[in-house]
Parts: sequence; C-alpha cells; structure tokens
Amino acid sequence: MSNFLAYPLEMLPYVVVSILIAFTIHEWAHAATALLFGDDTAKNEGRFSINPLVHVDLIGLLMVVIVGFGWAKPTPVNRFKLKKRKLGSILVSLAGPISNLILAFLAVGIFAYFIGGAGGDGLNTIWSNFLTIFIQLNLVLFIFNLIPFPPLDGYQVLVEFLPSRLRAKVQPVEQYAFLIFLIIALTPLYSITIGPTIYDVVLDRDFILS
Repeated sequence: MSNFLAYPLEMLPYVVVSILIAFTIHEWAHAATALLFGDDTAKNEGRFSINPLVHVDLIGLLMVVIVGFGWAKPTPVNRFKLKKRKLGSILVSLAGPISNLILAFLAVGIFAYFIGGAGGDGLNTIWSNFLTIFIQLNLVLFIFNLIPFPPLDGYQVLVEFLPSRLRAKVQPVEQYAFLIFLIIALTPLYSITIGPTIYDVVLDRDFILS
C-alpha cells in the first residue's frame, strides 16, 4: 500500500500533524495580511483563526498523503476592500507561501541546534522524523503555491501584473483549474509536470528513511 502513497506508512502521523500546522498557518497568514490591509472578510467568516478545523479540506489533506501536495480551504478575500489594492492583493497572496518558508527555516534551525550538538544529546528518532517531514512539506507548499496557475497564490500574483485585456482572456480558465489539477495529479502527466519538482528537488525519500 505504501507504494501508492507519497510517504511511507510509518511516516503518516508526522505528515498529518505537519500538514495541519502548515495549512493552518498558511491560511491564517492570508487572513492576517488581508485584515492588515483593511479586508475583514476572512475574520467575519471565522477564518482569522489558528484552529486547523476551520482551514483543512479533507480532499486536499488526502492529496498530500497520496501525491505529496494538496490544499486547504481557500481564505476568502475581497480584493476590492483592500487598501492599496494592487500591493495589498500581491502581499495577501504571497503571505501564505512565505509563512510556509518561514516555518521551514524555523524547523531547520531547531534541527541544526540539536543535531549540531548545542542541544545536548541531540534529537530522538521521533523528533528527527517529524522535523524532516515538517521541513519538506512546508517547502513543498511554498514551491507549489507559487506556481502561476489558478487558483494558486502564484497565479493571484501574476494576474496583478497582467493588462486588463489579457486578464479577461485568462479568467475563463479559472473555473476548470481544479479539474485540471486532478488530471495532472492522478495521471502520468504528474511525472513530467509537478512530480519532478516535488520529488527530485524537495522530497528526498532516502533522506526521509535514513
């Protein structure tokens, strides 16, 4: 069964805990930045929260387990309520991926502190495995969400730089985005599109199992 999953079975508890934290902080960062720029939509809908239950999408969570990447419930943002709308929109979009990069760096620091000997006897296997998974998943979310394809954060940044006429032409693609991603993730297209980035650059299975 583990051959059909992105991670070995014994790593799944670490994956679930890591992704709950990563998704929650990612979506909270979107909501917090939107609120900072004057949009209280997420706050009014109960999404300005660090409760994982309000952010996690079960299908998106399963996709992390199966193919190595997934998604949470999108944070609602009314971009017309943002102060300095273009700048605000860009920063709101970038806040999520950047939060994952920050989490990864913090975990690397903790890992290095203990493994390097400053922490005394170092990390036990449980914490070592958890931090490894935590770092990798946050890096996956950082890279994955910067792909300029709807509805990902990278696309939201891209459209802010497109001329109005071109933006109007690409908007019809948005309604098919979820279907396109499922086709890519669950067919051989995965191995020549998203797969190489996730597995060859970020997810080193040998490192996980060492």
